[in-house]
Amino acid sequence: MAKYTIHNTKLQDVKILEQPYFGDTRGFLTEDYSVKDLREAGINMNVVLEFHSYTAQAGTLRGLHIQDGIEHSQGKLVRVITGAVYDVLVDVREGSPTYGNWESYILSANNGRQLYVPRGFAHGWLSLTDDVHFTYKVDNYYAPEAETPIAFDDPSIGIDWQFNTDNAIISDKDRKNPLWRDAGITARYGEI
Repeated sequence: MAKYTIHNTKLQDVKILEQPYFGDTRGFLTEDYSVKDLREAGINMNVVLEFHSYTAQAGTLRGLHIQDGIEHSQGKLVRVITGAVYDVLVDVREGSPTYGNWESYILSANNGRQLYVPRGFAHGWLSLTDDVHFTYKVDNYYAPEAETPIAFDDPSIGIDWQFNTDNAIISDKDRKNPLWRDAGITARYGEI
């Protein structure tokens, strides 16, 4: 099959991947994950686990989440299988050229994009449709002791969610996430 088309983003090391779809009246086939093609694109990711998240309602906000520390940090390859999301990344790697910057991306079943999230990025997303199925391929196992969330509405980051977050569906846990300055994140650019 054909290789991914890779798009660099404004954030250091973050990439959008588009893979070709081959279809006819029956449906389509696509190559969702290729170690060889990822490596050729400069993404050296050893996937050890895949999560599948389901979100029932549009307007559901998840995040910002990160597993911190050299031992537990995670690189992710994320993709929407059904529906659409407004995906947000924040570079929290001290020393990075884009430290403290955030960027958003629309990921949907229709555009078929995947987003490569390097280690050291806080990640969150808002469902734009009902019935969102979202997958995460990760390069490290889940470690609850390394969870270091950040408030989705931290004014020092200034994310524009393009949505009135007062009306968002947010877990009690995510509503209590600390501000970035209070989270104790230790990520350092070039170390994770």
